[in-house]
Amino acid sequence: MENALNNKRTISLILFLLYVGSVWVASQEIPRQYITYKAIEELKIDGLADEDSWKKAPWSDTFIDIEGKKEPTYKTQMKMLWDDTCLYFFAKMDEPHVWGTLKKRDTVIFYNNDFEIFIDPDGDTHNYMEFEMNALNTIWDLFLTKPYRNHGKVLDSWDIQGIKTGVHIDGTLNNSSDIDQGWSVEIAIPWEVLKEANTHNNIPVKEFWRLGFSRVNWEFDVTDGRYSRKKNEKGDYLPEYNWVWSPQWVINMHEPERWGYVYFSDKEVGEKDTFDIPKEEHLKWYMFSKFRKILSAEDEFDKVKLQMKSSSQKVLGESIAIEFEEHSSGWNIWTISPFTGNKLVIKEDGKFLIQDNK
Repeated sequence: MENALNNKRTISLILFLLYVGSVWVASQEIPRQYITYKAIEELKIDGLADEDSWKKAPWSDTFIDIEGKKEPTYKTQMKMLWDDTCLYFFAKMDEPHVWGTLKKRDTVIFYNNDFEIFIDPDGDTHNYMEFEMNALNTIWDLFLTKPYRNHGKVLDSWDIQGIKTGVHIDGTLNNSSDIDQGWSVEIAIPWEVLKEANTHNNIPVKEFWRLGFSRVNWEFDVTDGRYSRKKNEKGDYLPEYNWVWSPQWVINMHEPERWGYVYFSDKEVGEKDTFDIPKEEHLKWYMFSKFRKILSAEDEFDKVKLQMKSSSQKVLGESIAIEFEEHSSGWNIWTISPFTGNKLVIKEDGKFLIQDNK
């Protein structure tokens, strides 16, 4: 039994070396970036975002289909701000029929049309937060120790203490007889909660976090004036639409290494700042492309062993060799960054580590 398990692990470990090609190109998969600035006034959380700080805050890129293949039916954009107490979010969603039915906190909110935020402060793909809310201002907040692919725990009883949320309806909620313009949400999350999953207890000024934003939208039916998710002839719900800020390239928000980059500028909103994704992050994307191949490996051990090749790829012009090592509790893949000299490691459970190799 143990030998069989070891063989299966070794199959997966070897497979990541079989990716063919002299140069690795991830240009189409580069995550989006956003710079958030410091607010210049107190914000009222009412879903309107009519303060000067919000008016000066830049809009994000328009949301795209989660696989990056097509334009969504309705437009979505978001903004962010921060101050010494909270991190703020505002999202505006075009929608001709604004509806919602779920009123109990920590219900599965994406069974309604919703807006979602995913936050991984330290970028290790573990210990991240998920937040969802619908047009009724009902929220669902949860904490995940690992992505679902890595069999972590979902802490559904975890709450964002002190959170404030607001919704504004540009139209009439749950009224099927008219056409609405859309809805907007405003959210304030205290830093004391957000710092729990970070590497330090300070506001991340002049640092970046990994964040994902998603909007779930359903086809609907109206029965006796009440909205519900649309079903097909067999009685099954039609699949939802997933519209996101930064494409995941797969229908899965729980691959945190694909989320976007949010940089926390030390400048006040209205000023200008710049941010470039560090070179080492490009190397990290490459490593995770190998890691995902390992997880999907199914070939037989002997066949893979015969095909195994030692190869390197180029990332930003640098030749990169990914190594693997087995140990008593599993395996790692790793490489030495030519940009910093750090040792970059992805563990068997998907956790990303940076080790000072100097």
